[in-house]
Amino acid sequence: MSSVLPSAVRPAVEETESVRMEFAYRPISSHLAIAPPVSVVIPAMNEAKNLPHVFSTLPDWIHEVVLVDGNSTDDTVRVARELRPDVVVVEQAGKGKGDALISGFAACTGEIIVMVDADGSADGEEIVSYVSALVGGADFAKGSRFANGGGTDDMTPVRKLGNRALCTVVNRKFGARYTDLCYGYNAFWKHCLDRITLDCTGFEIETLMNIRVVKAGLRVQEVPSHEYNRIHGVSNLSAVRDGLRVLRVILKEKGVRRGGRRPTTGAPAVIGRGQGL
Repeated sequence: MSSVLPSAVRPAVEETESVRMEFAYRPISSHLAIAPPVSVVIPAMNEAKNLPHVFSTLPDWIHEVVLVDGNSTDDTVRVARELRPDVVVVEQAGKGKGDALISGFAACTGEIIVMVDADGSADGEEIVSYVSALVGGADFAKGSRFANGGGTDDMTPVRKLGNRALCTVVNRKFGARYTDLCYGYNAFWKHCLDRITLDCTGFEIETLMNIRVVKAGLRVQEVPSHEYNRIHGVSNLSAVRDGLRVLRVILKEKGVRRGGRRPTTGAPAVIGRGQGL
């Protein structure tokens, strides 16, 4: 039997059963069909060489791909449109991964949002596991490289130790039970954005989200995920610099009251689906 979530929107006119089912449900596999449209947000800066691989792993049943371009100087936008003519391109006004994700979230029209990196480290075929967790009752599906079934090819011993230490601090301070903290492959229902405030610009946004969903009382489910090596280019991540920024977020959040506010970030500049710059 298929696992389904009824559509929130029904056709206004009488239709045949087959047409009605096609409208209401989106087949994912022989065992799962969903109604909510899924948006995939990909922040990218000079990732033209990686996008063919990244896009090829995305399932064909997703509703839209939102590419947030961080002022790339290569052919990132052109390649994205060649690969997927209906891609939604958002021009990033600010700087940093956090700023890019906030802009991408604002442009999404799907009920479920999935965060995917543009460096080829995330396997798009895992999206079905994240969506299944959400359809099964979770509010926030958090990827974990250290949960049973997960793994990583791209973490030095120093980074692994730092991640473990920061994860332990978050678990103790906020009552979480995470096995991984600093990982950007996550998915959530869009309405969760009404319960948390995203107000940081860097890599620490992933930690901020992990903390605030717990403080907001949202249901979190970890999803085992395998992180692969970056295919082309060099990461902008700095273990020391970004590790300190994560620590500052943790210490600051301990003094912030439980719950969240509606984000105040303005709407980004959307360049539309398949339109020229």
